[in-house]
Amino acid sequence: MTSLSASLVRGAVTSPFKHPGRAGATLPTDRLTLPAAPAAPGPLAAYRRICGFPAPESGPLPLPYPHVLAFPLAMRLMTGRDFPLPVVGLVHTWIEITGHRPVQPGEALEPTVYASELTAHRRGTEVTMVTEARVGGELVWESRSGYLSRHATKGGAGPRGEEGPKAGAGPKAEEAQAPALPAVTEWRLPGDLGRRYGAVSGDRNPIHLHPLTARLFGFPRAIAHGMWTVARCLAEADRQPGELRTVRADFRAPVLLPATVTYAADPAGNAFALRSASGRVHLTGTVTRAL
Repeated sequence: MTSLSASLVRGAVTSPFKHPGRAGATLPTDRLTLPAAPAAPGPLAAYRRICGFPAPESGPLPLPYPHVLAFPLAMRLMTGRDFPLPVVGLVHTWIEITGHRPVQPGEALEPTVYASELTAHRRGTEVTMVTEARVGGELVWESRSGYLSRHATKGGAGPRGEEGPKAGAGPKAEEAQAPALPAVTEWRLPGDLGRRYGAVSGDRNPIHLHPLTARLFGFPRAIAHGMWTVARCLAEADRQPGELRTVRADFRAPVLLPATVTYAADPAGNAFALRSASGRVHLTGTVTRAL
C-alpha cells in the first residue's frame, strides 16, 4: 500500500509533463515482479467481506484478487518517467481475467506486470497492461486491462469508462448497448464505500474517497472503484454452479456514491450487467466456468 500511495503522488507530479498522442511514443519494456508469497490472511479476508465473496476457512482466491495484489506494480510502471501517458485522468475501460487453475491462499504467488500495447482510440490513446501470476514457474492466472488517455483525435467521440466524469451516451443509448438481462438483486452502496475499499486494496485515488476530492477531478461525488464493481458482480455470479475461470468486463459509466444499483444476469449467471434505477448501465460482463 505504501508503494501504491507513493505512485499516486508521483503520478500527480509527472502527469503535467506528459503529452499523450505524440507521434513515435513507445512503451517501457520493463517487467516488474513481486517476490513469491502467499496471500496475507487478514487483507484477503477483508477483501472477501467488502466484495461479497464467501469467507471459507480454505478455498481458492477470488478470481480478481491477484489484480489487487499486482496493482502497485502496474501503477509503478504507469507513473514512471518513460511511460508516455499521464496517469491523472487515465480511464480504466475494460479488463479480461483468466484463471488457468484455482489458486489456494497458501500458495506462493509471484505476480509480474508489463505494458503490452499502445493503440489509437477514437477518444485518445489506449494502453494495455498485462498481469501474470505464477506458482513455482507455472502460469496460473493472467489479466489484460485497457486504460484510456483521452485527448483530441481525428476520430471523434467515443464511450467513456469508469472514471469518466459523465457517460458518453444517455441511459437509453447505454441500455441498448447492454444485454437485456433480468434483474437479480439490488444493492445499496454507502457513501464511504470508496474509502473502505481503498483501505482494503490500497487504491486511495482521490476520486473514490470524498466528494470534495472527487470534485477536483470533475465529479459531483466520489465514485465507486471499477474493480470493486467487477468483484461484487463476480461474487454474485459465483453463486451459480461451476467455478469461474474467465471474465471480460467493460466499464461504461461511473457509479456516484451513495447509490442504489441493480445487478442483472442471465439465468446461468454467465452474462451480467450493473445498472442504476434510471437505466444507466455502469458495467457489462461475461464469464466462463470450469466444466
